Amino acid sequence: MKIDARGTVRVLNDPGAWRVILLHGEDTGLIRERALQATHRLAGTLDDPFRIALLDRETHNRLEEEATALSLMGGRRVVRVRDASDALLKPIEHVLAQNTDTLVILEAPGLASRSKLRQLMEKLPVCASIGCYPEEGRNLEASITQMLGAHHVRIDTDALHWLAGRLGADRAAARSEVEKLALYAGDSGTLALEDVRACIGDAGSVSVEDAAFAATEGNRTETDTALERALAEGTAPIAIIRAFMGHMHRLRRVRAAMAAGQSRSDALKTLRPPVFFKRTASFGRALELWSLPALSNALVELQALELACKQSGAPDLLLCRRHIATLAARAALYSRR
Repeated sequence: MKIDARGTVRVLNDPGAWRVILLHGEDTGLIRERALQATHRLAGTLDDPFRIALLDRETHNRLEEEATALSLMGGRRVVRVRDASDALLKPIEHVLAQNTDTLVILEAPGLASRSKLRQLMEKLPVCASIGCYPEEGRNLEASITQMLGAHHVRIDTDALHWLAGRLGADRAAARSEVEKLALYAGDSGTLALEDVRACIGDAGSVSVEDAAFAATEGNRTETDTALERALAEGTAPIAIIRAFMGHMHRLRRVRAAMAAGQSRSDALKTLRPPVFFKRTASFGRALELWSLPALSNALVELQALELACKQSGAPDLLLCRRHIATLAARAALYSRR
């Protein structure tokens, strides 16, 4: 059965109602977090070798054996399978055909929608198929608030907006940053914007953001400086490209709303998270320079750049530097029109 976002909480809170739970999508950190949540909910622990089996790619051949084994200590067993793929279709069908109450959790990052395993999980009523994709906007802010709330820590609204705009797409990395903030705040503490910036403000993501804002308003000197700082802080070229894509997507979203008849101020209000107030002027200047077609073309080029950088042996640093320099030069040219 295909589970939507609203039904995910229900499934994870009552995993015992299912024979197999398939966790697929792009966010590997969220996949692992949800697998652990379902495992703990059913078994009451994460490290009982009698009730929990963890299989990686090298031990997939033990799936049927583990899924049909009896629990020596009583209670339902859980079998977590990492790196699941269509190669497990037949073993899963065999497990489902047998009388066993073991819960099988399949962790399948990047599983395609045409996958036969995914199609089977979405068709059978005893199976749950859950997509795990990077959160953004209000959903990300809600998750941050929830994670901090578990530590009895509150966060101011402006600090929440700022933080949501800087956390990466991976849930595990985001949780790590939130845990650091919770430790900084202490029990029953409150995080203000200054607190969040003190903990995270020097991260490489901020340098990347500096580069993106500078490039889209045509400031080539600041673009080069911020880009080199981000690379020196260990930020990978692919992460930089994706950050630029996110920034261009936000510009394009506002431009599209303006083309549909909204005022610029109303269009800006639709962004989640909103533009940080200290970045508003820069964002506005970029909106004046870039037309909707130009933004669309830039996004297509960035997607092609990401693909090129992923090729084996590709000079990703050189490709990234050259493309971003070209992007900044293009914005500078727009400013002279």
